[in-house]
Formats: sequence, C-alpha cells, structure tokens
Amino acid sequence: MARKKQGNGRDSNPKRLGTKVFSGQIVKAGDIIVRQKGSRIQSGRNTGLGRDFTIFSLVDGVVRFGTRNGKKIVQVVPLVG
Repeated sequence: MARKKQGNGRDSNPKRLGTKVFSGQIVKAGDIIVRQKGSRIQSGRNTGLGRDFTIFSLVDGVVRFGTRNGKKIVQVVPLVG
C-alpha cells in the first residue's frame, strides 16, 4: 500500500531579491532601491539600510551607483527645485 511521495514538500518561496531601481532613475523618499542578503552593496548619501539589508531612499532624487574603497555603493542625488 505504500506510495512514493512526490518531491520533498520543502520548496521555499522566492525572495524577490535584486536591484529594483537602476542608475539614473528618479525615486521618491521611501522607495526601495536594492533588496539583498547581506551588505553586498553599501548605502551612501541620502539612503537608508533596513534590518534585512534593504537599501531605500530618504529623499526625492536620482539614483547613482558607484564605488568607494573598492566597495559598491548606491546614493541618491536630491532633485533641485
């Protein structure tokens, strides 16, 4: 009467990580820029870092990616006017 179970039943849901807004795009305060595991990309000017290492914008502006001391960083340049 035994039957083989289909799969292991332990498949987890995707976490939807990655860059949500790219360099040159406009963001509003509170918009998520990057969702990541660990601090692969560091937060720069006008960005905040959440408990789960999510980087988000603190001001309205334009997103810029770059490097500082060999590390990737993301910053938001405020809109003027």
